[in-house]
Amino acid sequence: QVQLVESGGGLVQAGGSLRLSCTASGSIFSGDDMGWYRQAPGKERELVAGITSGGWADYADSVKGRFTISRDDAKKMVFLQMSSLKPEDTAVYYCNAKVYVSGTTYYYWGQGTQVTVSS
Repeated sequence: QVQLVESGGGLVQAGGSLRLSCTASGSIFSGDDMGWYRQAPGKERELVAGITSGGWADYADSVKGRFTISRDDAKKMVFLQMSSLKPEDTAVYYCNAKVYVSGTTYYYWGQGTQVTVSS
């Protein structure tokens, strides 16, 4: 069983920074891809940033240059450093893991952490 627990969300003023953390447990981690998604009220969940097992990172256009995803395989953690935050970044942020087992991909989600950016 894989579990993901996010932390680090909160209320911040526009222009501020936050660092989200995701701690994984179970049969995960170094060979699996990780990511951060977000969902704002009334909107669909969207990919914010992803990082492969090899450390290659990709970002949504809306966060490029402002957000940085990283991972610490020894600690089974993934991070999202968010800077220059905007009110439109307000959402629940979810940690995601894609776990590959014998040719099958399994998707796991954390419970989410709220990020609110005030103007």
